[in-house]
Parts: sequence; structure tokens; C-alpha cells
Amino acid sequence: MRLPDLPIQEALPELLATLATHNTAVLQAPPGAGKTTLVPLALLEAAWRQDGRIIVLEPRRLAARAAATRMAQLLGEPVGHTVGYRMRLESKVSKHTRIEVVTEVLLTRQLQDDPSLEGVAAVLFDEFHERSLQADLGLALALDAQSVLRPDLRLLVMSATLDADRLGQWLQAPVVRSEGRMFPVETHYLSPQRAATASRRPHEKLQDLTPAIIREALHQHPTGDVLVFLPGLADQRRVAEKLATLPASIDVHTLHGELPAEQQDAALRPALAGRRKVVLATSIAETSLTIEGVRIVVDGGYARVPRFELRSGLTTLGTEPVSQAAADQRRGRAGRLGPGICYRLWTEAEFRDLPHHLAPEILTADLSSLALELALWGTRDASTLRWLDAPPAPALAQARDLLIRLQALTPAGLPTAHGRALAGLGLAPRLAHLVVSGQALGHGATACALAALLTERDILRPADGSFGPPDLRLRLEALATGRAPLPGLLPDAAAVRRVREAAAALRNRVHAKGGIEPDVAGLLAALAYPDRLAQRETPERVRLVTGQRATLPAEYFGGQDAFFAVASLEGVAAQPRAGLAAPLTRAELEQHFANQLETRDEVRWEEAAGRVTARRLRRLGALVLSDGSLPNPDPAAITAALLEGLRANGIARLPWSEAATELRERLGFLHRLQPGSWPAVSDEALLDELEEWLGPYLATAKSLAELSRVDFGEALLGRLPGGWSQRQDLDRLAPSHLEVPTGSRIRLNYADPAAPVLAVRLQEVFGLLDTPTVGGGRVPLTLHLLSPGYRPAQVTRDLRSFWTSSYFEVRKELRGRYPKHYWPENPLDAQAIRGTKKQNGL
Repeated sequence: MRLPDLPIQEALPELLATLATHNTAVLQAPPGAGKTTLVPLALLEAAWRQDGRIIVLEPRRLAARAAATRMAQLLGEPVGHTVGYRMRLESKVSKHTRIEVVTEVLLTRQLQDDPSLEGVAAVLFDEFHERSLQADLGLALALDAQSVLRPDLRLLVMSATLDADRLGQWLQAPVVRSEGRMFPVETHYLSPQRAATASRRPHEKLQDLTPAIIREALHQHPTGDVLVFLPGLADQRRVAEKLATLPASIDVHTLHGELPAEQQDAALRPALAGRRKVVLATSIAETSLTIEGVRIVVDGGYARVPRFELRSGLTTLGTEPVSQAAADQRRGRAGRLGPGICYRLWTEAEFRDLPHHLAPEILTADLSSLALELALWGTRDASTLRWLDAPPAPALAQARDLLIRLQALTPAGLPTAHGRALAGLGLAPRLAHLVVSGQALGHGATACALAALLTERDILRPADGSFGPPDLRLRLEALATGRAPLPGLLPDAAAVRRVREAAAALRNRVHAKGGIEPDVAGLLAALAYPDRLAQRETPERVRLVTGQRATLPAEYFGGQDAFFAVASLEGVAAQPRAGLAAPLTRAELEQHFANQLETRDEVRWEEAAGRVTARRLRRLGALVLSDGSLPNPDPAAITAALLEGLRANGIARLPWSEAATELRERLGFLHRLQPGSWPAVSDEALLDELEEWLGPYLATAKSLAELSRVDFGEALLGRLPGGWSQRQDLDRLAPSHLEVPTGSRIRLNYADPAAPVLAVRLQEVFGLLDTPTVGGGRVPLTLHLLSPGYRPAQVTRDLRSFWTSSYFEVRKELRGRYPKHYWPENPLDAQAIRGTKKQNGL
């Protein structure tokens, strides 16, 4: 067998010699070196293989099919003879097949079914640098099987950009390197001026800039095809529409994993003589695939990345900037077959700010599939397996909790028969549970259709390119009829075909009968997503069973729909948008989630109403199925709720009477004077001891308004540790009133505990020599000496000094303003009076 002259050829002798003496090795080879196709073919000749099969793992279906096709072409054979492939819903293998290219999840199934991998000589993990969850899991299980059952099993980890030395040290395996042969690639960045005028929203930026850059590239470089990286199918569609006016000699292709095989092949084939092509691809084209004829790469700089939020338990799909490693992979596509050009739709400064690598999926993904596989493998403790990056314990615990809710695991973490059935379907646990449970309920065909819909790309898109209505029932209708369920919605024929194929395969596996019933979409989705049950909260928003909020406008559903099952969430976890959902009835919730319902009596403070409410609620998590008044609520619960409301509102919100406020100020004065004997009455101190001093007075109150009946003064006095005798000391040390020489009892003001105030008309203290005091004579009062009209005339804390100095200036002013009043020349000997001279016979 003569292999093509590719860079990997130089490394093959060392690789073959290494695997002859070691059962594990690492191969590092740059993109385009030929490792995907030439290494498996070279290993066919290895003596240790005997007649064993070689399993080659690829992260994507498109790459698996392309790799198998290319190897078969090199052998001059059809696919399915010596080289074949297996993936979900598609397989081309035979009894003659010795190289099987499979998608990663199939290796896990094969290991679970046969941990010894009987008849398998080697497993090759291609593109391991992508660090998919399934690749990490497959390698961990394969290493475990190798150490216990198959020491002769060869494991080869192949990577383009991962740190090979770190990988080799972790595996305790030799590293073989291929230098590769990259042609120079001229890189063009977006100018800062052009970047400043572009939209900051990724999809708008790509829609505006990408077509323009493609046209510029085609004009400036008259030869070579163009490979364009865009994050999603909607971006491909929008850019393709703007390229419709390209010259007729230029063909525009899209490339993604859900295209029919013939359309994928058309995108991969070289352009015909005299023609050029533009291929709009997702990140699927970063590695493994060689698209012949490509000399120009236009990199939009974004990818669609799932992110699992541990706090909310939600996985959302967002558009994020790529890493530097991914950007370099994309750039390298232009230099595989000759010198190339790369246009990056960001500035050079922005490139330097990109992360070097994105975090491996095992650190950011929902781990429910991994948790189920570990349970089936018999691993109770994930740390007993070998991981390059161990699965995070909190995310793994949350995944196990979900599997218990799905009845896939026992509370002790052991797999159930139901869990084994779920794993056998090759779907995510949620969707497998949907299929198995839906079949048990007599809705098997609809369950299979819905699971296929949720696995594949959306089959409906609005004609105007906006977000489509999220109603799952519309998808089921379109799937059943092949027609648009509403004006303005366009069924995607290719997506409909794929979903129908996937649904048919599932129906065959579970022997489902009958037709599609759109009206049970909500119930079936609820079985798969019990943590995303939702209740209408506002016309624009629903509340999930977890308490999380999500956008789901009522305009998409009937106004009477109150409960929903949300199958997908988009955007950021803090403010997600329900991408797909369907309504279900209260009766369906009551019937199918009866074991999770609870009746709870709630006595709580309602801030908006300013009162305590007592309700009897029937709840499913944060969803309220019924809400009624609670008869005869526990008085202690009412008191506790009222105290909670008071703590939230603060002491100032209490309906203090004037007398209670004055008493509190007197007590505050004494606490400042003698802190060891008198309790603090600050807001903080009263809040800290709220239950002790105010609780006994709240028995009949339910609102702030009703607290006006409480004698807060008596409640404060109840805090005095000395009882009745200390109350008497209060009146002695901080009297509420003071008698002045006229016999008037004037109220004292203790608002400032450092300087209590006596506000009295000047004439009423004639003859009073010294400043009055409080606090047992220790604190002189601050005298606010008032005019006959009660206006401040003088403030002093030294009355004797005032009489002998400032009084005469004050007397002069007051005599002019109040001539009918008595203003003696010697105030020390004068008689204190109230009123005018005439009223006092003067």
C-alpha cells in the first residue's frame, strides 16, 4: 500500500516502533499533516494488531464520514470494506472492516457493552485537543479497561495544539512529534478605524462585515477558494443571502454537521475548472477536514459555545469569541496546500486579549450523561479514574441529583433498570427519559419525534430571520404535515428530513406506534425537563420551578396558559430566554408530579401590602398550583413574620407616638451617661433585641398600621433591668419636665443625648442664677432662651455668665421689639413673670 506524501510520513516509523513496545502513546502533529487518514492505515501493518480492529474517534459526524471516505479512496475500496464508519443513525461497516471511524459517544457505548473491547487492537483519539466531554470520558474508561482487562490494548492520543508534554507525562507515555509542513499564511487584521464603526453585537457585526471582506478577498486574490468561519447556521444564512449577487462563476456552499451527505461532499470537493467557491462553515471545519482548493480564510472570530450554570442548573448556548489556539487552527486552513491569506474580523490588539485556550468541556458542561455512564461503569467515586481534568464535584453532584429525579439512579447512586434503558438509547439522559416515559404513557411516537426535534437543528425559521415562536407544538405539526403551521414560518426541508429519520430510528428501537400528537408536547417536555417547569408570572416572563426567571412572551401562546415546560434556554443564565417551550395543564402537573407536590402553610411578611399574610399553598418547587387563605394561623408564626417585616423596614418605620419617642430619647441620654446601667436604644440595638422587647406586644397585630395600638413606651420600659426602682431613677435623672421660677413645667428635649435642651421664655427664668442640670447634677441643660413670641433670643449653658454679660445686648433688642413686656435692668433680682407688664401689674 502506497501512502500519499504527507508530512506525517516522516513520523510513522517512530510511531510504529513506539507502539510496538508501549501500549499508550501521544502523537502531536499540526493541522494538515495527514495524521487522521495515514496513521490508521499505517497501523494496519503492525504485527501486534494481528486481526484486531482499529477504532478511530472523531468529535464530529462530518469529520468521521470524510475521514473514512478518504482512507477508503486511498485503498481503492468502497467505504464499508476495510474502512468503515459508525455514527448515530448511520453506519457503513462489514465483516471485512478493520478500521472503524466512529463518533466519540459510540466508544462509550462499546466499552459499556464490552469493557474488554474484544476484537479491538487499538483506539485512536483524534483531535483530542478539542477536549470534548465524550473524548475525556472515553479515554478515562479506556485507560481503566486497559489497566484491568486489556494490557495489550493500544491507545493513541492524537492532538494538534494541546500541550503534548503535559499529556505524555499524565499518561506516562512517549510523545511522537510530526513537524508538519505549513505554507506561509499572510494574516490581515481589521483596522482599528473599521472596527470602531462595526456593531458590538456579534451577529450584526458578522452580517455587515463578512460579505464585504469576502468580496474584497475575491477581488484582490483572483485564484483560490474561500473558507469562512461563522458561529451558527443563522449567520451562514444571512451572509449567504448577501452573497447572492456574486458572479455566476462563484459557488456559495454552507457546511455544518446537519447537512445531507451529498451537500457536505459538494462543499468539500474542489471547485470545477474555471469556477471558484466560497464555503460558509461553522467551527466544524477547524480540524480533521481538508477542503481542497482553499487558499483564503475569513474568520469571523466567534463560535457557539454551551455553558452550564451550576447555580441555576441551566445550560445556555451563547456566541463567544474563539481562543487564540482555535483562531490559529482556522488560520492554518489557508496554508495546507500552498501559501494562503487569512482575514480576521478583529483587530490585532483584540487577538492578544483572547484566551490561549477555552476551558475543556468537562469543566463547563452539564455532566448528567457522564454521571450516568460512571454509574453504569460501576464507579461511585470519579477520582478513581484517570482524568486530564477531573469533573468538578459540585457539577457532578448536581448531575446525580437530576438522574435521581429522572429515576435513572437510586438515591444511593446505583443505576436502575430505567437508567440502563436510558443509556442504551444513545441520547442525553433527559431525552432518553422522555422517550421511555412517553412510550409508557402511550405517546411513544410523539415522544420519539420530540426527542429528535430537540436533538437536531430547529426545523422552523421565520421568513424575516427573527426569532421564531418558541411553541414546540408548531414543530410537531410541521413534522407531521411537512407544511408551515403558521404564515411566515418556513419549514427547513433538510432539517425536517433529519428529524424524521432520527424519530423513525427511535420508534424502531422502542417499538412505538401511532401518530404525532402536538397537544402532549408540554407533558412530554416536562418529563425531560422537570427542573424547567414554569409558571406565567407576567405577560413577558415566567418563573421556573427553581425560582429562576426566563423571558417567554404570552403573545406566543393562548392567554389562558399558566404552566409550561421549557425545553431550551438561550442567552445568558442571568436573563435567559425560553427558546422552545410548550404549555401543560394543572391537572397534568398534579398527576405526573404528585410525588413532588407539597402543601405548605405560609405566614409571611408582604412588603407591598405592609402586613402579614397567612396562606395555604400547594406548590411544585417555586410554582404555585393553588393559593388560599389559611384559617386560624399560628399566632407565633404571625409574630415571627411581623418581626421579619419590622427588621426589613427598620425601627424608624414603627408608629412611634410622641411620648414614646421622648421616652426613647431620655433613655438614650441615660445610656450615654451610664452605659453599664441603662440599655442602648439605638436603631441597631433595638433591632438586635426586637423579639425580646417588642415580641410580647405583637400578639394581635398583623400590620404596621395595627402596631399603633402598641404602647412602645411601656415596651421600652420593660427592657430596664432594675424594674420599678429604675423607672423612678429615670424620672429623677432624666425628668421629662423641669419647673422654672414662674411655676411653669417645661418639657425637656433629649434628642441630642450629649446636650439636653430646655427651651423657655427668657422672662420665666428671671432670678434663676445657675444653669439647671439633669443626670444627678452632672449634665447642665442647654438653655434656649426665647422671646415672648417664642423666637430664639440666646443659647447658653452658663446662665450666670449670660445675666452678667450678654443679657444687656439681648434686653436692648427685645425692648425694642416687645415694649409692653418687662425687661429689668437687674435680671438676677427681678421677678420671673409670664405675659406683659400690664398683666403682671408692673
